[in-house]
Amino acid sequence: MTTDLDARLGLTSSGLVLDGEERVLLCASLFYFRMPRETWAARLAQVRASGYTVIDVYLPWNFHELAPGEWDFDGRRDVGAFLDLAHEAGLAVIARPGPYICSEWDGGALPAWLPLTPGLGLRQAEPLYLEQVRRWFDQALPLLASRQHGRGGSVVAVQLENELDFFDTADRPAYVRALRDMALAHGITVPLIACAGQGDTSGATGDVEGVVPAYNFYPSDTSVSVEPEVRRYADLLAGRDLPLLVTETNRAHVTLRRLLVSGAGLLAPYLQASGYDFGFTPSTGNWGDPGGFMTHDYDFGGYLSPVGEPRPEMVEARVLAAVTRTLGHRLARAVPVAADGAYTTAAPTSASPSRLLLDGGGSLLGVTNLGADAATAVLLAADGLPDLTVDLAPRTCAFVLRDLPLSGYGLPGTLVLATADLVAAGPDGIELAAHGPSLLALRADGTGVGADVVALDAPRPDAPVTTTVHDGSTTWHVVVRHPQDVAGPDGTRYPAPAGRATAPAAATPVTAARLLDLPARTGRTTAHDLPPASEEVGVHRGRMHYATDLTGVTTLLVAGAADIVDLTLDGRALPSVARFGATELVDVDGATRLDATVETWGHPNFDDTRLPAMRMGSLRGLGQVWSVVGSENVHALWTVDGGDQWAGDPAPLRTLGGWSSTRVGLPVTYRRRLDVDGEHSHALRIDGIPGAARVTVDGAERLVTALDPWVHLAPGEGREVAVTVPHTPGAFGPTTTLLRLAPVRGWQVEGQSDRDLLALAATPAASTPVTLPLTLDPGDERWLDLDVPAGGCSIRFEGTHVRVWAYAHDELLGRVWLDDPARPRFTGGDPGRIWLPAGWNGGSIRVAVRATAGPAAPALVAVLVTPTEE
Repeated sequence: MTTDLDARLGLTSSGLVLDGEERVLLCASLFYFRMPRETWAARLAQVRASGYTVIDVYLPWNFHELAPGEWDFDGRRDVGAFLDLAHEAGLAVIARPGPYICSEWDGGALPAWLPLTPGLGLRQAEPLYLEQVRRWFDQALPLLASRQHGRGGSVVAVQLENELDFFDTADRPAYVRALRDMALAHGITVPLIACAGQGDTSGATGDVEGVVPAYNFYPSDTSVSVEPEVRRYADLLAGRDLPLLVTETNRAHVTLRRLLVSGAGLLAPYLQASGYDFGFTPSTGNWGDPGGFMTHDYDFGGYLSPVGEPRPEMVEARVLAAVTRTLGHRLARAVPVAADGAYTTAAPTSASPSRLLLDGGGSLLGVTNLGADAATAVLLAADGLPDLTVDLAPRTCAFVLRDLPLSGYGLPGTLVLATADLVAAGPDGIELAAHGPSLLALRADGTGVGADVVALDAPRPDAPVTTTVHDGSTTWHVVVRHPQDVAGPDGTRYPAPAGRATAPAAATPVTAARLLDLPARTGRTTAHDLPPASEEVGVHRGRMHYATDLTGVTTLLVAGAADIVDLTLDGRALPSVARFGATELVDVDGATRLDATVETWGHPNFDDTRLPAMRMGSLRGLGQVWSVVGSENVHALWTVDGGDQWAGDPAPLRTLGGWSSTRVGLPVTYRRRLDVDGEHSHALRIDGIPGAARVTVDGAERLVTALDPWVHLAPGEGREVAVTVPHTPGAFGPTTTLLRLAPVRGWQVEGQSDRDLLALAATPAASTPVTLPLTLDPGDERWLDLDVPAGGCSIRFEGTHVRVWAYAHDELLGRVWLDDPARPRFTGGDPGRIWLPAGWNGGSIRVAVRATAGPAAPALVAVLVTPTEE
């Protein structure tokens, strides 16, 4: 089946067909919102020079709607201008407007104020949320519709939502159908796709008509099961006459080659062209482990660094791109099959290799060496050729091309065997690429199955191997290039664009600074009965300051505080807390005043139920603050219900977790009544939860985890509590505590939004020269100006127990947290690096330094500046 969208674009079982050309497409993620506008054209040119012909582009909703109803599509938010530049660069675009994008971006791009609307369900088919999505699509989709392929632009597909199969959407068909209908109403005629994050086609698309499934694969690069897994999805889709579109996967070309030879028609490694998160835009998120701060440096090791430096994978990109160009429709229309028994090797290799049966004749086999050492493989006798031994470099997937008719290239005969990559062919001859020695066999037309195997030497950079192969009177001219010499479509070679050598530049220490007479905040506060969430006072990104009187309070219980919490008791700073909303007990120690500063690192981009502030839609700020007015040990007097583990009534009476049985691992339930009143809130702490437990409170079920082992009870709740866990004798702790609580009232609050902080960073101020290191007392916050050399810079801060914000060009460049045991896990890229783009460098940066309490004295010791090539 072919779906014709217009004369220039189609979707067939072979993939996206652009301008009538069928080809396996290579796609690089490239995000305008993670680069200065001044770098867009150069970065697009680099991707084009890699041989990749498609980019995928997220459009983050909350990057464009800065506050409810306040839209910004100018400057570096001008996505239309970016799409126009992509079109000028000759790159097709897969646009991904969400509404949810993930992308390790603040809140997955969902605006922080959405959860403030009562009854609104994120990513649900309900009117309140869909109306908000409609507002966003009314802004974003016309920009895409007017730039579709064949209509003055290069948008060739639009992705709806993102990895919906990870999320508990109650009615997936209704939700995806609503998004589809909005897209169609705005004139989107290119294919609508929806990607599955864990292979659940229905979970991603709702099986909605007109929405094509795509898949995100993130296997280990050394997994032996990649090929059979990918072939399964290719077979499932072939039964629906659809292509296998891999919209996200690993960057390493060993894995990309394995995907290609297993049937992928689109390969979109995430993230080949890295980027950088300016401002308060990184998320809090996780991959398996809960929590973690995403770094500003957004880098997963793709072929372009966050500042645009080419990496060695650029070479492999050009080779793979050349292979797809050369094989063209033969590759796009190929059928993947299992190739068990095609070769033998002692190296770690695929459990079931793949071979593509090329359209028009011939085949392409993938031969993998998944180990860290060089190895050999024996290609078993076939097509009139004997067993042949080939070299395998470490962590590679070699392509073995067999029985390819050459008439389509204006050449005579058949390419019987090539163990080097076919990167070009035409009337002038055959061009191959290889790192090491390779084998080649060619046969003239009408001469039977016999062919001589020619051993070709390994080429060197700038020293190709050239030869002439004869079969009777038929002659072929052959050149074998080193992969580094394979040019991109613009004729450039690695690195691209041509520049200086890639040896690391030396760092220059900056020791002189100017200490500014600039306050950290205005001091203008408003009164609140209870501490508000930051979003409630319009601080969607930034930080909040809270103060209250603690007279008569001995212990505080704080729940839901996020992301970075700094508490001060009577001027004494406590160690920072960054535990993603987990409940904390704070000993007041006789203090009568509490001051708190709470900084938003970012809203979660993933929905993780294990910690309160990791839930999608969770709010930021100090959370709920109570005074503990009573405490009771409720570890005893629990009845035990183990199902059929015993007979008898009444049930035994034990301590929580105090039951011994051979039925380990089966569910066991502990129940008891709690002495709660209808006036106070209460909190039940269950020590020693084995991972997670289902706790039923008055018939309503909740999840409680070892990371946050608290059950919060509103007034009147908790008379009947049941704890159900897989039976593990002795799993719980020695105490289970019920606290009686009273809310702490009377707060003075000052919010500092990201725009407030930018304005503060741009305020003129008197200064005093100082020399680093700069020592501070815990809780101090000071501003500095630092001179930096011209051009693009990578700036690294060294020190202990300080957090640093760096500003330039009316932008927050990023934040760094130095050597502090309270610091959470950072993921994504380099947590110590700040990027100052060349176009934003006015000769100096302004930094705010906040000292934190801990085992060492706070100090900013050094600032190191390294030139970057953009």
